[in-house]
Amino acid sequence: MASVFMRIFNLICMMLLIGHWSGCLQFLVPMLQGFPSNSWVAINELQEAYWLEQYSWALFKAMSHMLCIGYGRFPPQSLTDMWLTMLSMISGATCYALFLGHATNLIQSLDSSRRQYRERVKQVEEYMAYRKLPRDMRQRITEYFEHRYQGKFFDEECILGELSEKLREDVINYNCRSLVASVPFFANADSNFVSDVVTKLRYEVFQPGDIIIKEGTIGSKMYFIQEGIVDIVMANGEVATSLSDGSYFGEICLLTNARRVASVRAETYCNLFSLSVDHFNAVLDQYPLMRKTMETVAAERLNKIGKNPNIMAQKDEPDGNHDSNTISAVVNALAAEAENHNNSYSDDDSESPQKMNSDMNLAELNQSLRMSLPRPKSGEFLKLFEGNSP
Repeated sequence: MASVFMRIFNLICMMLLIGHWSGCLQFLVPMLQGFPSNSWVAINELQEAYWLEQYSWALFKAMSHMLCIGYGRFPPQSLTDMWLTMLSMISGATCYALFLGHATNLIQSLDSSRRQYRERVKQVEEYMAYRKLPRDMRQRITEYFEHRYQGKFFDEECILGELSEKLREDVINYNCRSLVASVPFFANADSNFVSDVVTKLRYEVFQPGDIIIKEGTIGSKMYFIQEGIVDIVMANGEVATSLSDGSYFGEICLLTNARRVASVRAETYCNLFSLSVDHFNAVLDQYPLMRKTMETVAAERLNKIGKNPNIMAQKDEPDGNHDSNTISAVVNALAAEAENHNNSYSDDDSESPQKMNSDMNLAELNQSLRMSLPRPKSGEFLKLFEGNSP
């Protein structure tokens, strides 16, 4: 702000300096001519006046020309005086245009973010008019912009993307300091874990009545409440509980890979930070203790809303059992085939064409089964193979 005012002050001083030069020129030319009788100095009887009075009248005449508000006390009486008047008017008009242009540019640069916000809102209004959106929907969109941007628009992703990784992390941690302070889960967590989570959060705003999470859908993110109140709504429409500043929700389906067990509705304007499932898993893989903590809290919440909390311990069991049964059946089939093969050809020492074809068929069967079935975990496969080996 100080630098902007200094630029405006310098511009005003430059205009005063040009006016001073013009006033001195207005008096210098008649003085060099010997103060002719038709000069403005002689008409005003300033030949023997005090220098301050002479300078004041000269500056007044020059500024009258430059501001295009008159010719002083008397219009030009001679050809020389007329040319001086035109020169002063041209210089004054030039300075006036430069001053307006610079002043307008400086005033706009004082609050460029607000100007960008107004431009964005104007563009949104034109879009709503072009699409003929209903009046209530237009009102909701306008209120959303007012609450989301608070009259200022920043391209925060672009700004943070140009910073170094350490500086970007420091800025994000500072911006989310109120969230970290209000979330008990963060207050008792490792600082490195908090920093890793915070740098991956995304700011979102929801209006009253918005469904943030819908029951039965596949979850792709969890939320931290910075400000606002949300209701946990069951399938029958009953509100199980309410969450406010510092709480988080949506982590259950990310931990269990299951569908949403309840709906979440915004009761007031809610300022939330979301964490995507990919970032969620990436962070918790590095901090298994925090995963256990979140699983414990999720089990308590499931019990509170009347769901089975054992779902936390049964994560991925159906698919794992199915894969184990399939692998066991494959190993048993291969073992039986190998045993029949050895019994059939144990007495024949020579390499007959039938034996070679059988070996080829067995190898092809083994390869096709490996390609068609999902690959199990190495430890699980070894256990199954040891239990079914001949």
